[in-house]
Amino acid sequence: MDNFKIQVAGKGHLKYVAEIERAIIQASKVKGTGIAKRSQQYLIEKITQGKAVIATSNRNQFAGFCYIETWGHEKFVANSGLIVMDEFRGQGLAMEIKETAFRLSRELYPTAKIFGLTTSLAVMKINSTLGYKPVTFSELTDDDAFWKGCQTCTYYDILFRTNRALCLCTAMLYDYEKEEKKIIDQGEKKINGKKNRKPSINLLDYLAVKKKKPLDI
Repeated sequence: MDNFKIQVAGKGHLKYVAEIERAIIQASKVKGTGIAKRSQQYLIEKITQGKAVIATSNRNQFAGFCYIETWGHEKFVANSGLIVMDEFRGQGLAMEIKETAFRLSRELYPTAKIFGLTTSLAVMKINSTLGYKPVTFSELTDDDAFWKGCQTCTYYDILFRTNRALCLCTAMLYDYEKEEKKIIDQGEKKINGKKNRKPSINLLDYLAVKKKKPLDI
């Protein structure tokens, strides 16, 4: 099993941009991924702004990537473009990248709702573990710029024909207010001696148990 370094991407990682772009383009061509294409310039901006997470192997090979986008005046955040290179799959790397991107999103935009669109069952499972819930498209951002970004996706015609009401992608949302209120309510029940239902696993619970390490920027 490989050892990976997962961190917030910086200028030192710009050398991987061409490889990241190729990986995203390849993933966008695979039926069932629902990943939108992104240009090298777009990726460079995300990396230099500190809004991307990259994974590299102990041999400094590019292993995986994810970036952060904000919409609706930063009321909504999306962790997009999650990819893991074929040779590094099956080692839990996608979960670690997504977890790091989630933490970064919460640190940069603590009051924003975090959402995603995906057709990948693996990504849905990761999102569920982090506390995301399936929602209708109407609960996502109404920012036209976000939906315009879907134009490079294979399934855009479905989204367009249904006036952004339906697609093959599943919409998932992490609402920090609801999740944190749930944790507080469950804590109060336990304190009051009432039966405390075991909460669903989400990242806030996870980080409270696992010693939280600062993001490597």
